[in-house]
Amino acid sequence: MSPVSSEFRYRLQGALIAAACWVGVEAHAGDEPPVRDLRITMLSTNMAGNPGMSGMGEWGFGALVEVDGKRWLFDTGHRADTVLNNAAELDLSLEEITDVILSHNHGDHAGGLVTLRRAWAKKNPDALSRVHVGRGALWSRGADVGGGEWNDFISIREDYQELGGEVIVHDEAIELHPGVWLTGPIDRPHAEQPPMRSGHVVWPGDIHRPDDVPEDMAMVFDTTEGLVVLAGCGHAGLINTLEHAQKTVRPEAKIHAVVGGLHLASASAEKLDWTGEKLIELGLEHLHGGHCTGIAPVYHLREVVGLPREAAVVGAVGSSFDLRSGINPLWIAR
Repeated sequence: MSPVSSEFRYRLQGALIAAACWVGVEAHAGDEPPVRDLRITMLSTNMAGNPGMSGMGEWGFGALVEVDGKRWLFDTGHRADTVLNNAAELDLSLEEITDVILSHNHGDHAGGLVTLRRAWAKKNPDALSRVHVGRGALWSRGADVGGGEWNDFISIREDYQELGGEVIVHDEAIELHPGVWLTGPIDRPHAEQPPMRSGHVVWPGDIHRPDDVPEDMAMVFDTTEGLVVLAGCGHAGLINTLEHAQKTVRPEAKIHAVVGGLHLASASAEKLDWTGEKLIELGLEHLHGGHCTGIAPVYHLREVVGLPREAAVVGAVGSSFDLRSGINPLWIAR
């Protein structure tokens, strides 16, 4: 069965979850934002900087999300055991987490999934047993040179299913928990990110197009301070992602914080200036940029937006954003 056709086996699951979550939307519609307690801790990113905890930095991303006592894993790192080891060194158990969010198909975000499922299922059969992805995550990718399958998640999904895991595909936004949203595939009115430099994605109907990672999605938290957005790599574009988050969750809300990979490491000064001006319009107050954001772009945006040093920080393994206390950068250089 082809990767495209196999996707439809999971669409009904997504529809059922959406219907169940709609009840939650109605229950708190018109009330104040439901998220009052939020913490996001980076478990995989390019830097590791706490002298008291060795940690493992890598080119990848993964984060533990905690909202009012409920927890999710967002992306799973690149190497098979990075998130597993870093979580252990941080004394963070993943045993009670049932749901994993994968921002997109790339191996530097999905590489740890099978190892994590295998490790924690020994203690809890439901641990990390469901994975949420955007429409397109299972579509075939082809290389312009050399051929072969470039979608890492297709083979990862097969191994994960052998361990009893389920994959749920979303083609639109969904509220997983009061105030906790997945964007689904993101609208892209701004031409922020070019397609991948080589390769193509095979859309339904055997349509070959440049691979712009169509499934890229983010988590959005509707908090008492404004919207907090967690991105894995930002292939849809940072401003596209934030505007989509507003439109989906609460149009009048400011963007209180952005956390994660934002795909700005190679952005020009002009593009960063434009991005910074848009962030000012969106009301950004905290920037915790990891993975593919780059170090210099974080500093550049800090200056353009006019954020204080403690509110625009490069992410490291173990660093975190907390709704009440802001960014905890550990001992890395700010």
